[in-house]
Amino acid sequence: MKNQLIISALLATTGLFAQVDLINKVSGNGARDGKTFEFTTIYDLEATPVKDQGRSGTCWSYSATGFLESELLRMGKPAIDLSEMYTVRKVYQDKAEKYVRLHGALNFAQGGACPDLFYVIERYGAVPQSAYAGLNYGTPGNDHDELEAALKGIVDAVVNKNSGTVTTAWNKGFTGYLDAYLGAEPTSFTYEGKPYTPRSFADKFLGINVKDYIQLTSFTHHPFGSWFAVEVPDNWTWGTSYNVPLDELMATIDHALANGYTIAWATDVSEKGFSLNNGVAVWPAKAWSDMSAEEKSAVFTGPHEEAVVTQASRQAAFDNYETQDDHGMQIVGKVKDQSGASYYIVKNSWGPRKNAYREGYIYASEAFVRAKTISIMLHQDGLPKATKKAAGR
Repeated sequence: MKNQLIISALLATTGLFAQVDLINKVSGNGARDGKTFEFTTIYDLEATPVKDQGRSGTCWSYSATGFLESELLRMGKPAIDLSEMYTVRKVYQDKAEKYVRLHGALNFAQGGACPDLFYVIERYGAVPQSAYAGLNYGTPGNDHDELEAALKGIVDAVVNKNSGTVTTAWNKGFTGYLDAYLGAEPTSFTYEGKPYTPRSFADKFLGINVKDYIQLTSFTHHPFGSWFAVEVPDNWTWGTSYNVPLDELMATIDHALANGYTIAWATDVSEKGFSLNNGVAVWPAKAWSDMSAEEKSAVFTGPHEEAVVTQASRQAAFDNYETQDDHGMQIVGKVKDQSGASYYIVKNSWGPRKNAYREGYIYASEAFVRAKTISIMLHQDGLPKATKKAAGR
């Protein structure tokens, strides 16, 4: 990972969506005081309020949860504030068991993948935020550094034993730490005056088929038209994505938005062109290292020439670790700037931070999305007909 985000473990794990200090880093990048781009809205789909993942590498849960909340709105269901930390807790538990079974040959960290939300819903259900905030350790927001270190210590103690069999106690100890930091698991709770379990709540208020959701990617080290597990450390379930050419991936994003479907987006935001304060993510034609100080500061002053991103260039960046899986967000719309260039409206999970355009959001250029997308997740009905048929949906 080229930058640090919400957790110091990011550099060690290069995991999907771990982020702390990167928030501070991307808050700079030549921030300006007024609007410098003039954006015209093309699509702006309904989304729930921006949340704050705090000091936790759990953006995968926030992005997927925000995506699902938008899905419920799209289907005409009531708005629901779902608990991200319930999903996180269940992933910690199942990841720990897999880590032990693989003798530690698995990445164990705060990160995860967007489909992990549906993994949890299918197996365990879901709960509202009111039933499980996951804050039981004296801070007003998430802070998982200490929790991660404690949990990792337990599973490492199990797999690094010099002799003897695996005890029957480690899982109870692991669960005890989760209870201490996040609160006891909500096996039953009251919502709108009625009792529910995570399973009954998910069945009644979500009412979704998790198999209706699909993840797409675009890399050449696997054949197009095939399914494969994207080789990133936090794909701990080894979930598969359908591989399509880059132009088809971008056409899918546009088709989905045009037809009312938002997208969960796995990407890399450690680039200098991703600027939180400026509210835009750009991919300049000139390499950042080749720019003068004046050129760097001018990047965010308005439309500039952007790089031509090809299938080969994005593949090389992935192969060379220049593109890594360090953040997850939600694409909810599209705009054009005054030059006619396209940008995507992206809902972040770093709280309602102000910028020149939209609090808590960032506008990512088409070139940036082409270059830095790891994968996208959406409802299968948001796919173009040809892609949906080819994927067997």
